[in-house]
Amino acid sequence: MNDAVRRAVAILRAGGLVVFPTETVYGLGADASNPDAIERLYAAKRRPADHPVIVHFADARRAFGWAREVPEAAHRLAARFWPGPLTMILKRAPQVGDYVTGGQDTVGLRVPSHPVARELLEQFGGGVAAPSANVFGRVSPTSAAHVREDLGAEADCVLEGGSSEVGIESTIVDLSGAAPALLRPGHVRAEQLEAVLGCRLGAKAAVSPRHPGGLERHYAPRTPAILVAPHALDARIAQLGARVAVLAFSRPDEPVACWVRMPREPAAYAQRLYSALREMDAARCETILIESPPESPDWAAVLDRLRRAAGSG
Repeated sequence: MNDAVRRAVAILRAGGLVVFPTETVYGLGADASNPDAIERLYAAKRRPADHPVIVHFADARRAFGWAREVPEAAHRLAARFWPGPLTMILKRAPQVGDYVTGGQDTVGLRVPSHPVARELLEQFGGGVAAPSANVFGRVSPTSAAHVREDLGAEADCVLEGGSSEVGIESTIVDLSGAAPALLRPGHVRAEQLEAVLGCRLGAKAAVSPRHPGGLERHYAPRTPAILVAPHALDARIAQLGARVAVLAFSRPDEPVACWVRMPREPAAYAQRLYSALREMDAARCETILIESPPESPDWAAVLDRLRRAAGSG
């Protein structure tokens, strides 16, 4: 165990807050069995008390110890996608407190794949509650530098781990009800889950558990963002004037104050998205215009984040 991880483990055990990298985004971690630590985490993020957090573990055995019911479907998904960017919602075990579940009877569980996260979780031994390491509702961090911009003063330790490989939050699948349902799209796509489950995933419903990233406006830059169809982008730029920042697949015909070219491949776009939104914010323009990607299953996770960033989720 390296010195940085050893120090982070000691901080977690003492009730402190540790930022650590995962393959999705950087997380702000606290001992999930310590109510005082979780209270401090919620305060640091300015997170609503009824908004649950995902609990991270070193392996499936420890993760499933926090559930009172583990269906065969959960074991199949764990065997295929853990460690990795998948969160499962299960009925919570008796020892799991309201302070991590938002008062619900379910808990979100994940086993991340990033080597730094895995070492931290293995050495800590228990569950670490870790929402994204940013102010609630804002753009998630995909580097330690992003964390320091947002919450550097709030954390007792920041573990470095390079840029996040996936770049957007984990897929969330609900296994607590009568049939599996997709609550949040992510790098693990619906069709991949369905292939393992052997059934179609249901859609999020009014009775689905509350979950991270479920609000209409989330992952949002400070600058107002608008999602625009490709054919309408130049007209919208002309309407708003030059003081706009543009996130697009190619350079707009109209002059703009800031332009970031985005990849045309969904995984590469996702990996780049949050750092690009931060660049847009730094440009201090009046509006961010985002060229809408294709409406296809491969782009579902990216479109979900963009719609919420624009407040149209």
